[in-house]
This record gives sequence, structure tokens and C-alpha cells, in this order.
Amino acid sequence: MLESLPVAAARLASIVVFRGVKNGPVLRALRAFFECEGDESERVEKYADFVDALYKQGWNLSRYLLDAAAEDENQYVVLRARGEPIPKPLQECVEGELGVFQEISDLTDRGFKSLIGFEGYLPGFESERIDFKKEFEARLSRVATTGYGIFARHTMFRVENGEIVPVRSPDGTRTEDLVGYERERGALIDNTRALLRGLPAANVLLIGDAGTGKSSTVKAVTNLLAPEGLRLIELGKRELRSIPTIMERLRDNPLKFILFIDDLSFEKNDDSFSAMKAILEGSVSVKAPNTVIYATSNRRHLVKESFSDRDGDDVHINDTIQDTVALSDRFGLTILFTKPSRALYLRIVRELAEKKGIPDTPDLETRACAFALRRGGMSPRAAEQFTDSLLSSQMEASE
Repeated sequence: MLESLPVAAARLASIVVFRGVKNGPVLRALRAFFECEGDESERVEKYADFVDALYKQGWNLSRYLLDAAAEDENQYVVLRARGEPIPKPLQECVEGELGVFQEISDLTDRGFKSLIGFEGYLPGFESERIDFKKEFEARLSRVATTGYGIFARHTMFRVENGEIVPVRSPDGTRTEDLVGYERERGALIDNTRALLRGLPAANVLLIGDAGTGKSSTVKAVTNLLAPEGLRLIELGKRELRSIPTIMERLRDNPLKFILFIDDLSFEKNDDSFSAMKAILEGSVSVKAPNTVIYATSNRRHLVKESFSDRDGDDVHINDTIQDTVALSDRFGLTILFTKPSRALYLRIVRELAEKKGIPDTPDLETRACAFALRRGGMSPRAAEQFTDSLLSSQMEASE
């Protein structure tokens, strides 16, 4: 039990391994409270800053500390995730720091009143008696599916300026939300499950007409398999050169990753083309066993080519053309999404309408076909837009 503010401050200052937790907003505010040498009013204000920081993360101090410690990306957690031996000094350090977290976790708002020597009103918070070391060990035993660091709290990410950042409001599409294309979706699920099981998994190119659900399929599969340890990192074409660095960072992570490139295509003489070619050829410097590349494209050959590109004085013009148009062949698996037949399009419309509570009227199919004609053709996207328009009209009529 922390018996005084100076003792509490010294104990918290001693944190080394879990420095990321110590420097987080909650414990940073708590340390400022512990180190406060001002009068009662100033100590109460520092306490209020601590509670404010905690409220922004949740209401329960014990659970916050446990989550923060289990999700922290530090040397101990990384070694445990890799299954490597832990040096004795590091093990002893971790046990001591978990003991500090236990002492903080056991604090209550009444305990803070005692530390401050204050009997007036203080904002409260929740805490509970938990065996911190036991709970932390239980969390680590599931690290292969829960992850650590930023990958523990989020499932979808994007690359910005070479850095992996979480998507705060990720696409929530589920496989059960998708209608049709069961065979195509099944092939992607099977390949992804192979990745999760540590079996050989292919890089995948999803090609086909716009609006057929290629991107939605990738994200739905991610949502389906995230509880089994799958994460998705989306990259733009300009971040392709970051892939080797990203793979190196992910290589020893127990989770499995999809590097997702949406709407992939290249212009003639595009510098990113060579980078992508090297990545798909699987050179030693970029290949990681826990990572695959999934890309979508509306173009079969990925590189925009005109007839004039076939002219010129290149003595190896045929080799140049083949090198250009065959990039897609370097994906181990290609899944084709074609425009739906009329029957499939109407099936998608009917099932979406049923899910959204839209009545099946006699003219539903006629109206759906007319809508698709105005939108340039039948597709799952057109079906989604059509049923959304019906739902909107239905809601307006009920107001």
C-alpha cells in the first residue's frame, strides 16, 4: 500500500520497462499529483487533473492499468510474444513494476483522501481488487490473437508518411452483409485462414468491374477473422516503397497482417511499378511469413497501356510489353469479380431490402433495374444505393 505521496512518487518514477504506460496521460497526471508539494488546494487540483485524464480513458483505474500494461509495446512483451527467453534482471524488473501497478490499482478515492489529508468532496472513480500479475500473465498468454501495442486495441490501420496509424472509425462491413459472390469470398477466406494457421498463403489480386464489392470483401474478411489475430493495414500507391520497412517491423509480431492496396494501377514509367514488382517477387528483404498483400483493381494488367506504347526502337519491345502487362501474374491468387447477372442483381436487391425492412412490392424489380440503368449498370453497389434510396423515402414518409 502506498503510505505517502513521496513514497508513491518514488515508486512510480522507478518504472522502466513499462515506461510507455508511465508516460501516458493517466499516470503522468497521477505522478504530478504524487509529486505535488503545494497546499491542500493545489493537491486537490492535481488529483482532479488525474481523474479527468482517467475519465477520458474509462472509469475504472484497475482495468485501465491492466489494459495499458498488456497492450504496451516494450522489450519484455515483445520477447514473450516471440517465445524467447527472458533475462533474469528483466524478469525481476517487470515483476517489481507490476507490483507498483498493483498498489496503484488498489487505490480508491477514499485512499486518495487519506493521501491528501482531505475530508471534503473529491470526484470518484471505479477500482477493483484484481491479482494484477495473474491477470497480466493471462493476457500475455493470448497475445497471438490479441496483439500488443497499437495492434491490441485496433484492427484496421493506414500508413501516413511511413507511419502505421489506427483507423478510428473502421469499415464495419461483415461477411453476412454481403450478398452473392460466395465462391469469390470463400477463396479469400480460405487463403486468409491459411495465413492465420501459419500455412503458405498467397498474395491476392481482386480484379473486376467497379462496384462489385472487392474492397468490401477484403474488409469484411478482416472483421470476420480479427478475433483470430488478423489485422489490416491500408496503403496508398505512394506508400508502396514503405512496404519493406513495414514488413520488417511486423515480421516478429505474433499477429497476421494484410497489407491492403485499393484500386491499384500504374501509369507508364511509374516509379512505383518497379517497387511493386520487387515486392511481389518476394525478395529476401521484403518477404515476411506473417504478412500478405491484397490489392484490388479494375484493370486486369494494372498498367495503363496504349497502342503507341508498342511502337518505338526498343529492340526488346516484346520483353518490355510482357514485363508491363504481367505484373498481375506475380500475385499468387487472382479472384475475378464480374458484373452480376440480372438474376443475381435482383437477388442482391431483394436480400438487402429484406435486411433493411423494405417491403417487397410488385414493382420492386422493375424499379431496381431502372435505377441500375441510370447508374451505368447492375452491380452490388447499385443495389446498395437503390435500397438505401428506398429506405430513405420510407423514413421520410413515416415522419
